[in-house]
Amino acid sequence: MILEESTLENLLAATQAGDLAALDALVQRTRRPLYRYIYGMVGDPHTTEDVLQDVWLRALKHLHRFDRRHVMAWLFRIARNRVIDLSRKKKPDTSLQTPLSTSETPLTLEQLLPARGFDPATHTADRELGHRIRAAIATLPPEQREVFVLRMEADVPFKTIAELQGVSINTALGRMQYALRRLREQLGEPAPQPGNAP
Repeated sequence: MILEESTLENLLAATQAGDLAALDALVQRTRRPLYRYIYGMVGDPHTTEDVLQDVWLRALKHLHRFDRRHVMAWLFRIARNRVIDLSRKKKPDTSLQTPLSTSETPLTLEQLLPARGFDPATHTADRELGHRIRAAIATLPPEQREVFVLRMEADVPFKTIAELQGVSINTALGRMQYALRRLREQLGEPAPQPGNAP
């Protein structure tokens, strides 16, 4: 769903004038695309909620200085900066196979966890595909992953994506094409032949 920028401009203008109902409406109308973008980049619902709250705290702090014409681009820029800040601070992930000691036969976290009786056959094909897709998206280079998530998850227009990334629309489109090609390869789908539309 693409949000009408004129409606968002009106809500922002009313918010700047002190209308709390307009602020609530603005937050509600922008929540889904912002959440989907942030979640697509960080992959954790708790972190996503934290970043989303921080986006609005920062937006409200600078509300009086903001030009009303590009509300979503402004909010996505704040979100993008927060995601970048998080990625710089992120500690390396610990694998369940990481040894817990340096002895000859070190234990791993996986060995210490009780068996949960997990049976992959009980999961649906859609769920497995969802996991595969999320894992494949996580392996994309950051610029391609960001374009993919902004466009596919948050429904952001390519013009806004290009503006956020500081590149031309053609570069943003190219990043999307590369992302789609890599995802097709990783998911085992044949790449379209030249002259055939995907």
